[in-house]
Amino acid sequence: MERKSPVFTAFVYVCALLLAAVILAPLAWLFVMSISPAADLAAKPLRWWPQAADFSRYAQLLSRAENSAGAAFTSSLRNSLEVAGMATLAAVVLAVPAGWAVSRAPSVGWSLSMVIATYMLPPVALSVPLYMSLSYLGLLNNVFGLALIYLTILAPFTTWLMKSGFDSIPHEIEAAAMIDGAGLLQTWRIITLPLAAPVVATSALFAVLLAWDEFFYALLFTSDQRAKTLTVAIADLAGGRVSDYGLIATAGVLAALPPVLIGLFMQRALISGLTSGGVKG
Repeated sequence: MERKSPVFTAFVYVCALLLAAVILAPLAWLFVMSISPAADLAAKPLRWWPQAADFSRYAQLLSRAENSAGAAFTSSLRNSLEVAGMATLAAVVLAVPAGWAVSRAPSVGWSLSMVIATYMLPPVALSVPLYMSLSYLGLLNNVFGLALIYLTILAPFTTWLMKSGFDSIPHEIEAAAMIDGAGLLQTWRIITLPLAAPVVATSALFAVLLAWDEFFYALLFTSDQRAKTLTVAIADLAGGRVSDYGLIATAGVLAALPPVLIGLFMQRALISGLTSGGVKG
């Protein structure tokens, strides 16, 4: 076993701590703001820690009282969950067979490259045709219509990830199963999909995060609480409609919780999916 010097070990730990501080400091400050009284946030010089923790904003935003900030927030939270869930499920269902097909037939790989090239276009360039399409279909200000738009963003990305994952699975394993008499669907169910499970989980996680954080299309294609998502709801809070910055911070903390919990739950699958194919032979 290779022995590392104490200096090198200390250097690694210092770098890790600095990286953790850079990543976690904004989140920690967001939480501190969410429990700080309004007077502390407006004080000069700024108080970095509240004199008394105030958790009332969490109760306010999670309240279901009619015509309250909580009702708008919880409605937007539900919309985000529905839109991200539908778009992610559809993207993964499409990406698994599409990624496998492109991986096993490299001659059609150009089609995936063409689709991914659409990422080079700024979202505003597609806003007018997408708006007209949703209007024609009667899906403006509709969670299903917004999920359909998100699918056009997620499907190419998840297909590319799945293609990379299938590339790391040797063709010979599938060929051997078929020689033994297994059909294509049976080979998929018994061999291919279990081996590709970490990449499927990674693709689903990134799809959820992309859909959860998307703002431009959600702002453009929604107008009220029937389809407004969390990103738009928080932007409304930050747009001068309230003067309590702690309430905006509380909304940010609550909005960050679902993806953080999903990331922690799927951490092992994420690491396995990102490193699959890194070593062959």
